[in-house]
Amino acid sequence: MQLVNGRMSNSTSAPSNMATAAEPSFSVDRTIVLVGLMGAGKTTVGRRLAKRLGLEFADSDFEIEKAAQMSVNDIFANYGEEYFRSGERRVIARLLSGPARVLATGGGAFINEETRTLMKDQAITVWLDAALDVLVERTARRDTRPLLKQGDPAEILQSLMQERAPIYAEADIRVQSSDGPHDAVVDSIMMSLQEREFIRA
Repeated sequence: MQLVNGRMSNSTSAPSNMATAAEPSFSVDRTIVLVGLMGAGKTTVGRRLAKRLGLEFADSDFEIEKAAQMSVNDIFANYGEEYFRSGERRVIARLLSGPARVLATGGGAFINEETRTLMKDQAITVWLDAALDVLVERTARRDTRPLLKQGDPAEILQSLMQERAPIYAEADIRVQSSDGPHDAVVDSIMMSLQEREFIRA
């Protein structure tokens, strides 16, 4: 089985992850990609940001699972991380080649040099940064994080923060994701996008 071949699977077993809002009131010429550690709120914030901008939303992990017809956990377990990253890169390249949208990515996507270069060249990248206690609390809600199965989740997340923060810092925009309302995070992203003239009313 090949993980991804650059095409959408015809499987109907998973519900569509695409969401389109009303007519956009902002002009956006590139996809906005949310990066950051697991638990930073990329999917939840991404959906709300897409609605605010009138754009389609997509989640790269969901699209990978749809193409592979297996979960991220199973891909990691059966084929390893390198195989997953290769498929992830192809899926993200396909999503970036289409119309502008809001794209939430897995925590390791931006860490991969090839995928990071692709995002920086073709998209607007937004780092959702969150405190350790927020990440620990949020990731504890779901038992679907392969990297957190290898030891104490808090220790693993702290180590990932230290290792990945300098790389996430290469994103175009950095926004703090707190345990407050997600709409407040969306407001901060919108403000930064407008200040940097990445979007136009």
